[in-house]
Amino acid sequence: MSMTTSYADIQSIVADDFAIMDKQVFGSLNSKVQLVMKVSEHVINAGGKRMRPLITLLTARMLSDVQSAQAMELAAITEMLHTATLVHDDVIDASGLRRGRPTANATWDNATAVLVGDYLIARSFNLLVGFNNLPLLKLFSDGTCDIAEGEVLQLQHQHNPETTEHDYLQIIDGKTSRLFMMATKGAALLQGRDELLDDLGAFAYHFGNAFQMIDDVLDFTGDAAVMGKNLGDDLAEGKPTLPIIKTLEILKNSDTQNYDKLRIAVQTGKVLDAGELIALVQQSGALDYCKKRALDETKLAQAALSKLPENRYREGLYLLTELASARLV
Repeated sequence: MSMTTSYADIQSIVADDFAIMDKQVFGSLNSKVQLVMKVSEHVINAGGKRMRPLITLLTARMLSDVQSAQAMELAAITEMLHTATLVHDDVIDASGLRRGRPTANATWDNATAVLVGDYLIARSFNLLVGFNNLPLLKLFSDGTCDIAEGEVLQLQHQHNPETTEHDYLQIIDGKTSRLFMMATKGAALLQGRDELLDDLGAFAYHFGNAFQMIDDVLDFTGDAAVMGKNLGDDLAEGKPTLPIIKTLEILKNSDTQNYDKLRIAVQTGKVLDAGELIALVQQSGALDYCKKRALDETKLAQAALSKLPENRYREGLYLLTELASARLV
């Protein structure tokens, strides 16, 4: 891939579908309660990149190159579910900003944000029932349980320096990879292409893992302005991400003084000198390990993708995996 491929280029492969879907995300809200509409609109318009619906649209077209109203609606539903998880995340993390804009909990309050997040999940299922497709409904209801469990698991391991890589993988499976899997497998279920579910699931699972690992590495190397959050935020929140887990593992055997420093920071969430701790992570060699893990996951995602129908939509999904790992450079 040429390094000039941008997210917008990939989006343009399904530009018409994407434009219709983007309007549907808000158009399908339809609450009688003014505040629900207001908060939902605020959150949805704070718009992210809409990557999950993009994955749904690319997958649907990869399997059958026609415009499908159902695929566009399903894509809008995945975005609605994703938005709900972000609203709840911001409450849990007590975040004041997301992507540089005030969060719902900061603009209104926690109670409002939680309830509107609940509404977005309920409305997603309300719309899913309309497909009259039980396997699809099961995929999404199982997946939404997994997402909720992933969030609780993350909370359970917050401020726990004993968290292992295995725990971390369980957390990100629920937190990130699951919705990617729903986005791809859902598109196949709409078309009754059950024989592709395993390969699509493997692609989405590994891509989701890679995506989250890359995000967690960038928390220690990225640019705060680009990331929309401060470096080391995960550390201050006591979130045991892979770079922190790995750094603790390395220091435990080689540098007990710094191990204690980092361990106490994770346990207490009191980070007096974030710069010093970020430097510890950067110098430990943990980030090289994490980058390698992310690239391994990317390769596994690409291997699964190579078993799927070959066309420009598959190429679009491939480019998404490349674009994600290019952030590590």
